[in-house]
Amino acid sequence: MSAFHAYDIRGIYNTDFNKETVYRIGYYLPQVLDAKKILIGRDARASSPEIHDALINGLKDAGCDIYDAGLSTTPMIYWGTAKFEFEASVMITASHNPAEYNGLKISARNAVPVGYDTGLNKLEELIEQDIVSKKSDTSSLHEFDFKNDYTEYLKSYSKNISDLNLTIDCSNGMAGLFVRSIFGNTPHYLFEELDGTFPNHEPNPLNEKNLVQIQEAVLTNKSDIGVIFDGDADRVMFVDENGTFIPPDLMIALLGHYFLEEKNLKGKVIQDIRTSKSVAEYLEPMGAEMEIWRVGRAYAANKLREIDGIFGGELAGHYYFRDFYYSDSGMLAAVLILNLISRFKREGKTVSTLISNIRKYENSGEINFRIEQKREAMEAVKETLMAAEKAEKFLDFDGYRIEFSDWWFNIRPSNTEPYLRLLVEARNNKLLEEKVNHIREIIGRFK
Repeated sequence: MSAFHAYDIRGIYNTDFNKETVYRIGYYLPQVLDAKKILIGRDARASSPEIHDALINGLKDAGCDIYDAGLSTTPMIYWGTAKFEFEASVMITASHNPAEYNGLKISARNAVPVGYDTGLNKLEELIEQDIVSKKSDTSSLHEFDFKNDYTEYLKSYSKNISDLNLTIDCSNGMAGLFVRSIFGNTPHYLFEELDGTFPNHEPNPLNEKNLVQIQEAVLTNKSDIGVIFDGDADRVMFVDENGTFIPPDLMIALLGHYFLEEKNLKGKVIQDIRTSKSVAEYLEPMGAEMEIWRVGRAYAANKLREIDGIFGGELAGHYYFRDFYYSDSGMLAAVLILNLISRFKREGKTVSTLISNIRKYENSGEINFRIEQKREAMEAVKETLMAAEKAEKFLDFDGYRIEFSDWWFNIRPSNTEPYLRLLVEARNNKLLEEKVNHIREIIGRFK
């Protein structure tokens, strides 16, 4: 089915999936995960109440004990799953996608993500069957509001940041549930009201058009930093005091000042295969052992758990923490980063100065190509470039990351969208432009 992807179930509601699909997911999920006690939450999209009801009906007919957290952020559901020892959880959300989308993010015990390779494939097979079992009469449904517990957990990391002039954009998403409890009434808030139609901009901070308001507001408010959350608050991104967008992977490096410097921890740090070389070069002298891994929570969270890493992050603005049950939280990342920004402000350092100390390469950002022959194009790029120049490092577990002496690239098929994605990084702009144009030419043969 078109709604089943590598990390979650997601698509245009009533096109890629519907309430009958959701009912069947609810009915078969307990069988796939061997789970009876299940936590559910939802975002504020217009279709979420209908999906919520269909999911509950399926879970009830399967004989589950259902605990309904109501309106939630996705990280809140991850935290609640592990904290309160649920056997599984489902968050109803389409994260950063436009309003017509919706989906389900599923976790097993201890907030372990369930991806296509670890359960969604079995679920997809089962929902194609006719349901022949009779309805169970052993289920139960409970309201389970733990927002106060979650708020207190987040506040336990908060320091006094009253010296910061902040602008915070909630994207009309679920971050609006918590921002005032965590950051108070002093910041300048944009689009704090929950509105699943996203009337002001789509809840995807990686898209430049969705940054315009916060960039303008940071300049108008003379803010030290701008903070913007995506629709379900599992991702967070930042703009500096000049309104310039900060590549999210560079914030992995900044977080090292908390974990490796202030907390004096030493150990492994996760970065995804697209992460700038600047991050490892910045963190390794602090004692980090960098681990490059695949893109997406279904992979990153499991890898961090496997290696018992301290923390990690992705280019897409996900940040993972060992102390957050190896899961990602946009709000916790924001708390920790703003603590650091406040500390550095007292030392006379601006955000742009901090980032310039980290960033040592020129970066193309992700470039998307909509083509059918993804695999053939990837192979052509790899073979052409490796024949022309000796590679210093070759990784092939999520597309290809190939590093040369003064530049590198990652080319990979999207796991959620019909794109081939390219990212190039080089020592200077001239070299970057040359390499991007060369790769564009190779891929262009397959369009």
